Amino acid sequence: MDTEAQQTERDRSSPPGSPGAEGRSRFAWAARAAHWLPGGRITLCVLTGLTFLLFLNAFVAQPFEIPSGSMEQGLRIGDRILVNKVAYRFGAPPRRGDVIVFDGTGYFGDADYVKRVVGVGGDHVTCCDTRGRIEVNGRPVDETAFLYPGDSASSVPFDVVVPPGRLFVLGDHRDDSSDSRDHLGSPGGGMIPVGDVIGRADWIIWPYPHWTRLTRPSAYARVPAAEGAHG
Repeated sequence: MDTEAQQTERDRSSPPGSPGAEGRSRFAWAARAAHWLPGGRITLCVLTGLTFLLFLNAFVAQPFEIPSGSMEQGLRIGDRILVNKVAYRFGAPPRRGDVIVFDGTGYFGDADYVKRVVGVGGDHVTCCDTRGRIEVNGRPVDETAFLYPGDSASSVPFDVVVPPGRLFVLGDHRDDSSDSRDHLGSPGGGMIPVGDVIGRADWIIWPYPHWTRLTRPSAYARVPAAEGAHG
């Protein structure tokens, strides 16, 4: 009997518990699934990719199309923005200057909206001072970096205190925006619940010439915290 030849034959396959066998068993489910699916491995790869995209869309990031000119000139009709859905999920609340997407049901209308946060809970927001600027907690805000050219800060005067857990939001194209100013007499006083915020708009992703990252403007950096607020 050729014992040496027999030993060599046995070595060709990995014994139970070896790394190779463990690796094969780990992916055995994928091979079995591919065997039963029409199209085999290609179909499995497509389904896996779609599942991953659905997960991202539901919990991480979601694209939105800009339907109106209320956020011009920064966001134009037809632009696609990528909304960061985890930006506020770990204790960090929306901040003044953030561009957010929110569910306006019961406040603005049965749709999703994109606006800029001007006031957060506790803020005293007024318009306008002697130079036509919005004031937040007594500090004037220079919005020229993002306000639509030729627009004033607001053609409608207002003087509001934002309730805790709410947001006062405005469009950058003030003359073409239905926002918190227009709903001051509606339920909720035009203030958006933080819980209805879908996420923060972080990127313009389409069309390619408009591709850019959306950053928080420095105009609000000197605004003091609301009276009685902490941090």
